[in-house]
Amino acid sequence: MWTIELHSHTHYSKDSVVKFETIQHICHQRHIDKIVITDHNTAEGALAFQKIAPQLVIVGEEIMTTKGELLGYFMQETIPAGLTPKDTIRALREQGAIISVSHPFDELRKGAWFEHDLLEIIHEVDAIETFNARCVVDRYNDRAKAFAKQHGLLGTVGSDAHLPQEYGMAVARVQPFQTPQEFLQALQSATTQEHLSPSYVHVGSSLAKWSRKLNLIPQPRH
Repeated sequence: MWTIELHSHTHYSKDSVVKFETIQHICHQRHIDKIVITDHNTAEGALAFQKIAPQLVIVGEEIMTTKGELLGYFMQETIPAGLTPKDTIRALREQGAIISVSHPFDELRKGAWFEHDLLEIIHEVDAIETFNARCVVDRYNDRAKAFAKQHGLLGTVGSDAHLPQEYGMAVARVQPFQTPQEFLQALQSATTQEHLSPSYVHVGSSLAKWSRKLNLIPQPRH
């Protein structure tokens, strides 16, 4: 069985400063076999990291659509923010990507979804995120789990890691896979380990974001 982290960020996200080398070390230390890098609105970090650690990294992206955020897995290139959900899904499918929906009902985040918008695309995605370790209110994850059960959707889990202590907080245990479709099939029988991150991690992300705005931390080179 492999332990896989399905939602994580690097210094290519504006609200994280964690470098590739640190993530590699953490994955080894915490026995994470595969990690999907899902930086905000760019796959460039994941692509660069995969060149360094091809056996560890799966290329992904967390994409802000006009209605909410989507997660892409096994991507080939960046999909820009600001497209409609259907256009984003179409672009992901053209790459052969697997699609989940980020923390769909977390009302404290910009990327949350209204239920009527989510209902319009549930038959076009592969899964929704039913546990996100950064949700500070239990009912947000509970609602996602109930929604997935009601509509017969596959659920994914993710640490949504932005700080070193967050990687591995919410992971899936799956059968080994090679292709995107094998990955999707493996998720069908996955078991999960779910732990909430402390609420102060959001402060860390805000500090990283402001450090970037004030040019205290350089932007990564693409």
